[in-house]
Amino acid sequence: MQPYRSILFVPGHRPKWVDKAIAAGADCVVLDLEDSVPAAEKAAARATVAESIARVRETNREVGLFVRVNPLATRLTGADLEAVVVPGLTGIFAPKIEQATDVLRYDALLDHFELRNGVDGLEYIVPVETVRAIHNCLEVATASPRVGAMIGPSAEHADIAREVGYEWTPEGQETLYLRSRVLLACREAGIHALTGLWEDLENLDGLREFAVRGRRLGFRGMIAIHPSHVATVNDVFSPSEQDLEFYRGLAEAYEKAEAEGVGALRYRGLHIDKAHYDKAIQWLDRAEAILRRGER
Repeated sequence: MQPYRSILFVPGHRPKWVDKAIAAGADCVVLDLEDSVPAAEKAAARATVAESIARVRETNREVGLFVRVNPLATRLTGADLEAVVVPGLTGIFAPKIEQATDVLRYDALLDHFELRNGVDGLEYIVPVETVRAIHNCLEVATASPRVGAMIGPSAEHADIAREVGYEWTPEGQETLYLRSRVLLACREAGIHALTGLWEDLENLDGLREFAVRGRRLGFRGMIAIHPSHVATVNDVFSPSEQDLEFYRGLAEAYEKAEAEGVGALRYRGLHIDKAHYDKAIQWLDRAEAILRRGER
């Protein structure tokens, strides 16, 4: 999966909001058919979402376009996928997944509609929304090659808060264990680790602090629910010039020393060896992928 920094939600039945999301600079937009769409409008919203995907792709090939479908238990998922699996779609935001068999049920549907509608290569972003999903997050992360990202839960009022019963704080200590479980599952599966959303729309300073804490923990992008949050999220999860200089210098210093038969050396007052070099190369690979997206 692309190293999306910001994943912004848009109600699927509000096509003008899609343009605002893209104008805000979101790396990825999720067109929602689930919670933000009233029941009476869901059928019409499917067609609207398909039209939005086609319209966006006329001028923008780079932004990620995902659709959050209704959960499998609603029996609306198949009709959702039949309508929105169209050329230009990047993937499916797959809600209420709790175990590997849920992923395989999504796979069976997608295999059918990809072949039928002339689409391929779709991926999943998987939110972790229940206690059972926390327990099974590794088996979910490794259930299918389509699983490209998972979200460490942190919401103040959404499903996971109700399920676990925690009292939310800006510091996030109450969700640290939950997020850490998901983060380690993402690392083991080799998929993109995303942190959850910040619900206080006006508090951009709080958003920045929350995003920085997520980045320090190991997450590499974040869910957003308002266009005003995108610039802050992108900034936090983008490589800084100082970090680029540091890691490029570290890699160059190690490579020079290795060519001279030296395996450990001092770099800017720090002891470094092969392990430090490997981390620098991994960090630079991700940073350069982010920079390439910004240049397009």
